[in-house]
Amino acid sequence: MRLRRSGSGRGRRRGRDGKTEKRRPRMRPRGKGARQERITLASSAAMMPAATLKPDSISMYDPRLLRELDWSQNTVTFSPAISPMNPGDGLVLRPLCITDINQGFLKVLGQLTETGAAGPEQFIKTFERMRNSGDYYVTVVEDTNLGEIVATATLIIEHKFTHSCAKRGRIEDVVVSGECRGKQLGKLLMSTLTLLSKRLNCYKITLECLPKNVAFYEKFGYLVSEENYMYQRFFN
Repeated sequence: MRLRRSGSGRGRRRGRDGKTEKRRPRMRPRGKGARQERITLASSAAMMPAATLKPDSISMYDPRLLRELDWSQNTVTFSPAISPMNPGDGLVLRPLCITDINQGFLKVLGQLTETGAAGPEQFIKTFERMRNSGDYYVTVVEDTNLGEIVATATLIIEHKFTHSCAKRGRIEDVVVSGECRGKQLGKLLMSTLTLLSKRLNCYKITLECLPKNVAFYEKFGYLVSEENYMYQRFFN
């Protein structure tokens, strides 16, 4: 019969003189070295072929927030019925992951606006900055059969000194890939992020849209504001 070694022997080794010595713990790199290591590893993963990528745990935000949404508060009708946990056959609604640069995320976003020529390192730095702030909820729909992102939308949280230091939500960059339109994915993303802003205790949520899209957003309870949207563009 084998006997287990007692726990008191863990973390020790026997020296040449027969005496036991404590093992030195392995130290993980910190500071700039650790950050550079993360960027190098993530850059390598982002440049790998999609078929060789393993599921990545680095999400933009905690995916449990999506599972905890009270879908009974949804006010929009879906036919056939879909939800954040059941968006359709072969589809998954989830937070943006750091390796989604290799799964067509920027390609889908490019169907809405100019994305430029961001490389893997620039993408990763922006991803980390947004993730570390805790105020960006970039959400995507992935077609697992294709291994590609087919829709995305973003919820941004603004912290205010007004309204008793409340939070305001803002929805941006809602786009569905041309091949997947008609599957109610835009409606699903809008309903999901609207409920998420409520879950995060925002006092209100806003968005900007073209006049032709007003009727679509009114389905979710959004109202046309009397204020005018004004802007200056410094570069594309």
